[in-house]
Amino acid sequence: MRPRGDGTVEARVWAPRADRVAIRIGGADHPLGDAGFGVRHGVVPGSPGDDYVFVLDGKPFPDPLSRWQPEGLRGPSRVFDPAAHGGGPGPGIDLHTAVLYELHVGTFTPEGTFDAAIGHLRELKELGVTAIELMPVAEFPGRHGWGYDGVYVAAAQSSYGGPEGFRRLVDAAHEAGLGVVLDLVYNHLGASGVKAMEAYGPYFTDKHETFWGKAINYDDADCDPVREWACQSAAYWVGEMGVDGLRLDAIHAIFDSGATHILAALAARVHAANPRAVVIAESALNDPRVIRPPELGGHGHDAQWADDFHHALRVLLTGEREGYYADYGELWQLAKAFRRPFVYDGIWSEHRRRRFGAPAGDRAPEQFVVFTQNHDHVGNRAFGDRLPDAVQPLAAFCVLLSPFIPMLFQGEEYGERAPFQFFSDHIDEEIATATRDGRRREFAAFESFAGQVPDPQDPATFERSKLTREGVPGVRDLYARLLAARQRLGHAETEAADVDEDARWLRVRRAGHELACNFAAEERRVPVRGSELVVATHDGVRLDGGDAVLPPLAGALVA
Repeated sequence: MRPRGDGTVEARVWAPRADRVAIRIGGADHPLGDAGFGVRHGVVPGSPGDDYVFVLDGKPFPDPLSRWQPEGLRGPSRVFDPAAHGGGPGPGIDLHTAVLYELHVGTFTPEGTFDAAIGHLRELKELGVTAIELMPVAEFPGRHGWGYDGVYVAAAQSSYGGPEGFRRLVDAAHEAGLGVVLDLVYNHLGASGVKAMEAYGPYFTDKHETFWGKAINYDDADCDPVREWACQSAAYWVGEMGVDGLRLDAIHAIFDSGATHILAALAARVHAANPRAVVIAESALNDPRVIRPPELGGHGHDAQWADDFHHALRVLLTGEREGYYADYGELWQLAKAFRRPFVYDGIWSEHRRRRFGAPAGDRAPEQFVVFTQNHDHVGNRAFGDRLPDAVQPLAAFCVLLSPFIPMLFQGEEYGERAPFQFFSDHIDEEIATATRDGRRREFAAFESFAGQVPDPQDPATFERSKLTREGVPGVRDLYARLLAARQRLGHAETEAADVDEDARWLRVRRAGHELACNFAAEERRVPVRGSELVVATHDGVRLDGGDAVLPPLAGALVA
């Protein structure tokens, strides 16, 4: 739906399953003409701010590519003109210097809105963050949720402030010197919107399955308009709404057997809409093809999340070995991850009972995003508990001084006390019940939880997850010092990484510096060449006779 500036709007929709298609706007129904291939088109009276629906064989439905759902999923769409609410494409993101900060709009402030988040941008910039990464804001059921059950992929969540509030946040971020990355979900749509989308055409396919719901139709019959729907929405965010980059959720659950994968097509469209924009993939496959350029047979994404770095580090710090963590726990794995973060790069995985991943040595370090906390690795724990206080300094030391793109999760930079739990606000009772029961089943095998997993539909679960801005003394100062030291290391790769498995220490050489890390519960002496202590995680760290003397779970950068 596009306003034309002359009191009319251009309406275009793909609706091959309907015999009669009209647009209802301004109190009148206007039949749309047949433009071929199931597309209906017309120019009708209308202006920005007008509500409308498409009427399919007499039944009203929101626009599948709606820009605004002011009354939520089941309400009308609203005409929105992005050109009237902002300054066009953003400045882009330099991956060589990027420091990302993942935040959830609904819990980042007491108000839980785009506008309320603006007041905290300057402090992030002062800390050393270069871009905020917003968890999904595509219109989802209810007033609060993680956003991964969104339906209208081009409509900013109404309860957060809609597209106008979103654009104000983007502009404020740019004014503060921050980029904006937006998390988008193209592997499935929220179950509450499936029927509405299916009324138009085959947006879904039974050819594939996802863990979360029906697979989107990218390679089955009549898939071309669905592919265009995805590509148009991605281009809209970076081209018209000023977003500097996209994070694509769980691309391993996006299925396409065609010659040109939808992930490659989408990245190309994003780069065409804004050549400075970046595409960051979340992939659980350890597959470097995702970030290889098309001329080398890749999808052309700019970077991807790297879970192995998190897993290797977390198990060393906490000793957790359940589930997929069983594959980790050796210091050589973290040493390997400091070179390229795929620990499993074609080697045997006992957890999977097969070889997994592929080597990524041809890809640059700045094409990988690493972290010790994010919405998954905090929120998908039964109680949403964060990394323990005692291990957080060393965890931050490893992530922030790695050669990769570091990402912080809201609140970790000051040791936030509140958990980040799994919460939802489903508007369909059947879906709400299934979500609640599924969460309980997920942790039923863990005796320690004893059925006490928080109810995701209980508003108290959402309220508990809001930031309190109360943290651990000294943590923010440590993050600031580590981020300052990161600039000193520049773009240099890891030159060497040495370990002592028995003594549980790791030494990483990078840019003429050494990262000395003690993962033991006792003091350790780590041999180093340098004589200058640049930054340390604890006050008790010292250099003595060619060694860095480290308290338990401590790190030091030596030059």
